[in-house]
Amino acid sequence: MKIGERLKEERARLGFNQAEFAAFAGVAKTSQFNYEKGERSPDAAYLAAVAEKGVDILYVVTGERRPVPADSVLADEMHLLEFYREMAHDDRQSLVRMAYALAKAGGTA
Repeated sequence: MKIGERLKEERARLGFNQAEFAAFAGVAKTSQFNYEKGERSPDAAYLAAVAEKGVDILYVVTGERRPVPADSVLADEMHLLEFYREMAHDDRQSLVRMAYALAKAGGTA
């Protein structure tokens, strides 16, 4: 799998369409399309912007995911993950968008 394919996979995982992704990354929708098709490569500013939305940049660039140590996940986080895994795809997308909005609205731990 190439960078563009992994970028598309991450966008879909987070529940965004190409237009939404392009908008918060500060590029045109055609640029997003070209990145995902592998016709162009995203620059560092783009990668930094999408990282803020939850994209695993290490995975996009190298194809390797950084493992999260199991002991670093709190019990309530584990419950949330379990619920997420039981949801339908459309519900997952809605939850991710809602969680992002709440986090950006100033929620802190």
